This record gives sequence, structure tokens and C-alpha cells, in this order.
Amino acid sequence: MTGPAQLLSPERVRCGEPLASKKRALERAAELLSPAVPGMTRVEIFDALFTRERLGSTGLGHGMALPHGRVAGVDAPVAACLTLANPIDYDAPDRQRVDVLFVLLVPRDCSDEHLRILSSLAEMFNDESLRDSLRSQTDPEVLIQYLADWSPSADAARTAG
Repeated sequence: MTGPAQLLSPERVRCGEPLASKKRALERAAELLSPAVPGMTRVEIFDALFTRERLGSTGLGHGMALPHGRVAGVDAPVAACLTLANPIDYDAPDRQRVDVLFVLLVPRDCSDEHLRILSSLAEMFNDESLRDSLRSQTDPEVLIQYLADWSPSADAARTAG
């Protein structure tokens, strides 16, 4: 499986973005993703993300969100990551405002890998230390490295096993 860090590039990571709403955050994510998705406009990418969001919030809790969508114009999963200067209302299940978004696009027919990536991200973002590291980061390359270096803690591994 492709790891979350491998789906990013520094061009698709922004730290401390001054965005004030969920809609604006998804628009910004679409702008970042559009160069990586030939044949799709940022409006089409935004529409895919927003359509999925209307089915139910992709907020995970703890200030994290995983907006995602299946699109015909993507050959392999691709992602963007945004940390926000100020948390935004995101209709998360714990009612906490969101300040970190990991945005994922997958091919329309990519069911199993899509679910494995989302599951891996949900596990990662349950780690308070990782969440804090992502929030404090100002360098996209270092943020990607945090994701690449992450592994479940020994306690989490014992609980899961």
C-alpha cells in the first residue's frame, strides 16, 4: 500500500493557511491538487470534494479532517495537506474546530486501496503527538517527513494486537 506521505509533494502542502471556512479550505485544496490531476479543473476537483462532504462531514475529531473523493481523472491516489492559521467550523463529530486537513483523491474504481489509505490516516491522526507535530510545522517538507516517519506507538500496537 502507498503510505500517506508518498501521496504528497511539497507543492501540495501548505502550513498556516489563513482560511476562514470549510468551503474556502476545500477550494484551496482543489487549487493545490489541480496541477497533479491533468484533465480536471480545480472547480471539478472542488465539486468532487464538496459533493462527498454533503454526504457527511469528513471531520475525524481532534481538529483533523480527511476530505476525499473518487474522481475519474485520477490514475493513482494523490493528496494535499493544509494546516490552518485558525481552526474552522467543520461539523466534526466531537464538535471541535478543524485546523489540519489531509485531502485525498483516488481513482473512481479504487475501492480497497482508498479504504486502506483512509484507515491508515485515521489511525495516524489519532496520535496526539503527530497531530501536535503537524500543527506546529511551517515547512512542507518537514511535515511530509513527520508523516513518513510515523509508526504506531508500542501502546497502540499492543491495544490493536
